[in-house]
Amino acid sequence: MPSPNHDERPAGTPVDTLILHYTGMRSGEEAIARLRDPAAKVSSHYVVEEDGAVFRLVPEDRRAFHAGVSHWRGNAALNGRSIGIEIVNPGHEWGYRPFPALQMAAVCELCLAILTRHPIPARNVVAHSDVAPDRKEDPGEFFDWQGLAANGVGLWPERDGAPGGDALTLLGSIGYRTDLPPDVLIRAFQRHWRPQRVDGIADAGTLARLNAVAAACG
Repeated sequence: MPSPNHDERPAGTPVDTLILHYTGMRSGEEAIARLRDPAAKVSSHYVVEEDGAVFRLVPEDRRAFHAGVSHWRGNAALNGRSIGIEIVNPGHEWGYRPFPALQMAAVCELCLAILTRHPIPARNVVAHSDVAPDRKEDPGEFFDWQGLAANGVGLWPERDGAPGGDALTLLGSIGYRTDLPPDVLIRAFQRHWRPQRVDGIADAGTLARLNAVAAACG
């Protein structure tokens, strides 16, 4: 399902980041139509439907327009160095719901295949909300990051760290930009790594989780 919304990657820039999104539209068909619309000027490399069907929209060696204004681990404009996967889900606006097991299995298989082709470290397998925390919520707190990590995609520390330290410093060491309000950053972190509590408050449990993820990021 080719999309016209792509161009050349910047010369000499590695593909070292994998960004996962939800479509946030009422159906997969509607999302794919928008991602293929030249007037929309947005795209991803892949779309994964709820039944597990995978569609390729943009070749991996091209820059797809999926992340927008984005930042991770000191790098900005991440479209140039990332692969983007849109996962069909209506999102918080249209009736956010858990991701079906078949869909998650397809996402995992696709991610593992991408990781064989590009040197993407586990700490750079991230959510759209991680790289654009002031704008985005996807793929959200229902997404099974723990299950992906158990199969070799991304990070999920099995044990929390000590419940102390400075939240902003820890967030920066993980990869978040630190020039945004702390509650915005903490909420983005919680959506990914502490989904049972998404309130933007650095309580003891969130600090313990922050320390664990920061340690895993090395």
